[in-house]
Amino acid sequence: MKHLLNDPRVVVDTPGHFRLKDHVTDLPEEGDKKELKERLEKDRERISDLQELLYAGGRHALLLIFQAMDAAGKDSAIRHVMSGVNPQGVRVWSFKAPSSLERSHDFLWRHTQAVPERGHIGIHNRSHYEEVLVTRVHPQFILGQNIPGVSSVKDIDEAFWSARCEAIAAWEKQLAASGTVIMKFYLHMSRAAQKKRFLERIDDPAKHWKFNPGDVAERAHWNAYMHAYEQAIGATAAPHAPWYIIPADEQWESRALVGRLIRERLEALDLRPPKSDPAVVDALASCRAALMAE
Repeated sequence: MKHLLNDPRVVVDTPGHFRLKDHVTDLPEEGDKKELKERLEKDRERISDLQELLYAGGRHALLLIFQAMDAAGKDSAIRHVMSGVNPQGVRVWSFKAPSSLERSHDFLWRHTQAVPERGHIGIHNRSHYEEVLVTRVHPQFILGQNIPGVSSVKDIDEAFWSARCEAIAAWEKQLAASGTVIMKFYLHMSRAAQKKRFLERIDDPAKHWKFNPGDVAERAHWNAYMHAYEQAIGATAAPHAPWYIIPADEQWESRALVGRLIRERLEALDLRPPKSDPAVVDALASCRAALMAE
């Protein structure tokens, strides 16, 4: 099977002009639901084994970033793909609107606090990219950050967004150099698929809790969001911090693809148990002898 890590239909790892319309929202050749569930189950088991080696080695951290439009399946992808890992070595952050304390710092401050330590996995459900996505669609949100030189929406121009993307790229480069493996997933859902999921949530009382009327208002800005994503992905894709454009019209397909990519990325690290210190080996031999003598 071809490695998905090298599949140009999914991977974007060089900066430059980027168009979402060049990437499909469905890959039917990936298999049916039964096949995808079976594949994901095997990848989950493998990810669990690799997580143990990641923790034991203590040389790398894994940062998983999930971005998408509303109802694209971020929560369910995280739940289904990561359900087999040891929860002691994983932490999930779901970033909402910044607090007054967070707004008093630079826009990356709260995300820096959430970077996983080496040996651990961090999952950001929405992330620092919201600062060049939702704020780009609604630039008035920037005004609440009290940034010097930005007193009105007119001050928020293309140079402002370019500078923010440059800051993000520099930050991710520094993280990667320090041992953090970065995987950025954009769940690429069509507008038609979003409409279908919204209607399912409205029509099914058991799913009402999932629906926010404000989601429909944001849907009206669909084209603006697509432009914001294209600009952000094109400016920040890099070999050390690639984007993975995951077809998300079918949720089992997106879950299986995310699981496969994480498994392949961890395998590519060639994780191994740490070598035992000779003094530790001698101590273990003594302990074994003492136990056998009982």
